[in-house]
Amino acid sequence: MSWEILAATFVLVLLAAAWHANLGARELANRVAQEACEGAGARMLDGTVAVHRIRLARHHGGPLRVHRIYLFDYSDDGYNRRRGFVVLAGLEVESVGLGPRSV
Repeated sequence: MSWEILAATFVLVLLAAAWHANLGARELANRVAQEACEGAGARMLDGTVAVHRIRLARHHGGPLRVHRIYLFDYSDDGYNRRRGFVVLAGLEVESVGLGPRSV
């Protein structure tokens, strides 16, 4: 087996692992956003979160982790549309917010 095939296989495995990790993070963000809306008596609109930003960041002097910010829309009265967010550091929820501003 040539080194080109080995390198290409390695890159494909890395891409598949990154894709799988992103799916897990998005599922977690969806679940957290839904729970936040239910806890506030609001309704999550569109049923999903959207990636706002992904970057590498070091938290509290610890290891470098993937820092993701997801946005979602919700309604607290059925007529307005408001914006919320979920911040993940790796697969750890850092913060969740239901914003006061209309979209």
